[in-house]
Amino acid sequence: MKYLYETHLHTVQSSGCGESEGRSYIRKYKEMGFAGIIVTDHFYNGNSAASRHLSWREWVNGFCLGYEETRREGEKQGLDVFFGWEETFDADDYLIYGLDKDWLLAHPEAAHWTRLEQFNEVHRYGGCVVQAHPFRHQYYISTIHLSTGCVDAVEAGNACNTSASHDALALRYAEKLGLPVTAGSDIHNVAQIATGRIFGTYLNKKMETIQDYVKAIRENTLAGIKIAPGRCDFHGNETVSLPVDIRDAGDRSTGRDLWEFLKQ
Repeated sequence: MKYLYETHLHTVQSSGCGESEGRSYIRKYKEMGFAGIIVTDHFYNGNSAASRHLSWREWVNGFCLGYEETRREGEKQGLDVFFGWEETFDADDYLIYGLDKDWLLAHPEAAHWTRLEQFNEVHRYGGCVVQAHPFRHQYYISTIHLSTGCVDAVEAGNACNTSASHDALALRYAEKLGLPVTAGSDIHNVAQIATGRIFGTYLNKKMETIQDYVKAIRENTLAGIKIAPGRCDFHGNETVSLPVDIRDAGDRSTGRDLWEFLKQ
């Protein structure tokens, strides 16, 4: 038996772009047969709803509101809810799993990490890093940054990408790196569920804690992804209209050409 999880979800309480309260998701995900969801609101350098004028403790308390309300409702309705976050650098985003609120309260330096520091420190404390929607094209993105050495996995399927080719390229990129792939809805509004644009990641075992997800990623034992048919199919005619910055294990720009890099 496989267990399906939402790995990329935002709440109005903690993400500036969130539109639905966390509790409103629970019944819908249960009806779709999900075993659980991971709340990944936007972190300090992304579109967080919590004011940066607050003290660190106050900011963390505000940042965690969406997850905490969602978890309480999940406990009432019988759906597991786990904690993560989505951090942003130069418009490139990373999903962090495996660290908790108490850890955040004790580590204000997390707000000022580089990509490399993020990867090393998250690993140091037993978590993992997944690059979210690496080929996304949006008005606020001027360059695609591919962090080849500072991630444990790649989000190949993202239901909010505007083009399926972006997901196809993400899968090709993950395969080139030999990394596991995840999928998530990147949901901001419960109304998205009615459109059918809901993706997820399968595990072979039911998660008891978020560490079960971290272990499956770091040991590359995920059981597959739920995406729209053909979503990640690579045809060779995919297009990228933005500059691409391929970075090395030390998070330095390499100047490599994307299409040469992606060759089999």
